[in-house]
Amino acid sequence: MNSLRDYQRKRNFSKTREPAADDVTASDRRAIFVVQLHHASRRHFDFRLQVGDVLKSWAVPKGPSYDPQVKRLAVEVEDHPVSYADFEGDIEHGYGKGHVDQFDHGVWTTAGDAEAQLQKGHLRFELFGTRLKGGWHLVRSGRKERQPAWFLIKAKDAFAGDVEADDLLDAKMIRSTRAAAKTAATQAVAKKSIARKKPIPQGRKAPRLRLAKAAAALDGARAAPADNAFFKPELARLRDFPPDGEQWLHEVKWDGYRILAAIADGEVKLWSRNALPWNDRLPDIMQSLASLGLRSARLDGELIALDGHGHSDFNGLQQTLSGEAQPPLVYMLFDLPYFEGNDLSRVSLLERKALLQQLLAHAPRHLAFSTHAIGDGEGAFRMATEQQLEGIISKRVDSAYRAGRGDDWLKIKRLESDEFAVVGYTPPKGSRNGFGSLLLARPDPDVASGWIYVGRVGTGFSDEQLRQLGETIADKGSRKPTVKLTAIDPLLRDARWVKPAAVAEVYYRGIGNKNLLRQPSLKTMRTDKIAADLADSDRAAPTPAGKSAAARRKSSTKTKPAAIVISHPDRVVFPDDGYTKQDVADYYTSVMKWFLPGVVNRPTSVIRCPEGTAKACFFQKHLIQGLKHVGSAKLKEESGAQATYIYPLDASSVIELVQFGALEFHPWGANIDQPDLANRIVFDLDPGTDVAWARVVAAARRVRKLLAQLGLESFLRTTGGKGLHVVVPLNPGCPWPQVKDFAHAFASTLAQAHPLEFIATASKSQRKGLIYVDYLRNSRGATSVASYSLRARSGASVAMPLRWSELGKLKSGHDFDIRSAPKRLARQRSDPWAGMDELRQGLDDLMGELG
Repeated sequence: MNSLRDYQRKRNFSKTREPAADDVTASDRRAIFVVQLHHASRRHFDFRLQVGDVLKSWAVPKGPSYDPQVKRLAVEVEDHPVSYADFEGDIEHGYGKGHVDQFDHGVWTTAGDAEAQLQKGHLRFELFGTRLKGGWHLVRSGRKERQPAWFLIKAKDAFAGDVEADDLLDAKMIRSTRAAAKTAATQAVAKKSIARKKPIPQGRKAPRLRLAKAAAALDGARAAPADNAFFKPELARLRDFPPDGEQWLHEVKWDGYRILAAIADGEVKLWSRNALPWNDRLPDIMQSLASLGLRSARLDGELIALDGHGHSDFNGLQQTLSGEAQPPLVYMLFDLPYFEGNDLSRVSLLERKALLQQLLAHAPRHLAFSTHAIGDGEGAFRMATEQQLEGIISKRVDSAYRAGRGDDWLKIKRLESDEFAVVGYTPPKGSRNGFGSLLLARPDPDVASGWIYVGRVGTGFSDEQLRQLGETIADKGSRKPTVKLTAIDPLLRDARWVKPAAVAEVYYRGIGNKNLLRQPSLKTMRTDKIAADLADSDRAAPTPAGKSAAARRKSSTKTKPAAIVISHPDRVVFPDDGYTKQDVADYYTSVMKWFLPGVVNRPTSVIRCPEGTAKACFFQKHLIQGLKHVGSAKLKEESGAQATYIYPLDASSVIELVQFGALEFHPWGANIDQPDLANRIVFDLDPGTDVAWARVVAAARRVRKLLAQLGLESFLRTTGGKGLHVVVPLNPGCPWPQVKDFAHAFASTLAQAHPLEFIATASKSQRKGLIYVDYLRNSRGATSVASYSLRARSGASVAMPLRWSELGKLKSGHDFDIRSAPKRLARQRSDPWAGMDELRQGLDDLMGELG
């Protein structure tokens, strides 16, 4: 297998726009594939599959063929970084010179270990793209070649047909082919690709009209308009024993994510049980549902990954959704409350399931029918226990489909487990990293929005779950419990408490005499749920009418500021763009939950522009008369005198400062309670005149690489101006003199090693054509712009934290602004800087390594 060292060795990243090899993949997306049409010295298609953290790559001269009888030569080439999947455009110099178009992209799956199959020489897989679909094979050739040769072959399935890659080119790719045609052979290829145009083969459609007529004739069916909006699912209550009688049917309790599918006018939309859209995460399920050829429907089921024994594997599902594995996913369907213009919610469950079974009779294998047995609940539960399944779901055969939790659906689990809110953690001991145990709570039935402590869980965590803890706990927390304590536990003396947010599912051996869980162990972190969902527990009575999950979630959020009146809301503060003072307040309100962690309890200077950016703006760091919602603390200044500094306490502090004309926020790299200990280092990469943006990107990667060689993990942020910030967290913190000396030495070492790229002196006269590594922000009292802060300049740009994998997509340090930043955050599933506060690293013994 090739490594990314080969990829990096063959390229000069100061001359090519291709992404560097040290980009890392995001952790919140499926394993992807991409096919790129490459007009190099010889036209070919680059076929790439993500395996782990790289794209395994093959050059396919004639492109993929849908004909199973055709074996297409695929020459194995060096592995590429995952970020290469987004690359298009010209490679202007060196290796691979020529134009690149993206032919297709999507997700891919395989039953079994991908690397093991590649080592054996035969990979069986499925593609879910726009142009390439269905099953495929990569088979290693027995011929001895300079580079390993494979054959790319289409599997015999419903998508097979007489279609070639050149039949599927769009107008853009045809233009590129014509433009690159210089020889007689390439001109012939261009002529052929223009002349041929064939549709992508489609799978077998369901007998829609016959089933629609059958649905309309069912007792209780009603004609109703279709829509593909979210619909509330029916939920089950937990019971200790299955019900008796023939009026009950029993299904396997699948261990996965509840997914709702809604189809209108042929358009499929997938929703989580909490009304979050899932289309982008499940293109395989989307394509499978679309292949049914339905005009309108609502389907209810569970998204699962199957293990080697055919059982649903929840951890495997999470690994697949995060890109760590590629097993096929299955949408296990168990209800059909709406079908082809007919509301079937009042039709008996047994008849709904019979119609659903007919619909899925010839469906793709990613759609499956959840079978059932009628009567003998005890026998069904015994079978589930013997097969080590999670349990069963028992449902009344004649029941309607009713939103919410009722007694028509019952849940019986083989192992005693439940879901609890994570409300804190204990510190690690010994060799343990991150934390000792998670603190758990359940909703307090007697207190609205209240929680009761039920114990702690410290076993059952995988290394990956330990790593992801930073994404499930919002901040470091406080010493004060956020829940009701029913027992005294001496191990909680050093605990840190957080607001209930994340949800953990835990196995346990009953309840002890202090109402604490006995022998709990983690089953999994339920990333598909939030703590507010537990108020609608499967053990509890139904929630009061009118109190939706969304309302509970909103009421539990404390980023909403107090009622602060914005005077002169129509005053234009960004005259070149027309943005008003009210626009600024609305912006900070919309990003508040992301913005607050970077400024709360940190001494913070603000840039105030009371009359707008066209007139005088000034820094303010001391308390002034009229501020009522900000914190204040007396801190020693460099002169030795004390002054009263301001710092944000909460959302109200931020909006009050906006009311006073604040546009930008610049916090210290230290907290107010330990102002002499730095917990952030910021390297500001400030490009001089005539420095191309590609050099700034390369510079950030170089800084990250050098820091990594020193054992320091770093994070990326645009400044909202010309450059980038590389931020190094320090935990538990270092004295400011040590931080200042390290930052100075690091910047000087960088400038000495690369004098044509970097400069470490502040003189602007010497910075032309170079990138200034500004280390002076790393001293007591110095500040850097906060993440998500606006900048007081034309365009109303925003300082935006990013994943390193996003660096290659940036066009400038001011790519995000007051309008685009909230839209990005609305799509963002996790914080790009998640885990920063839990990362333990310092500067001891590093000065010698910098020489």
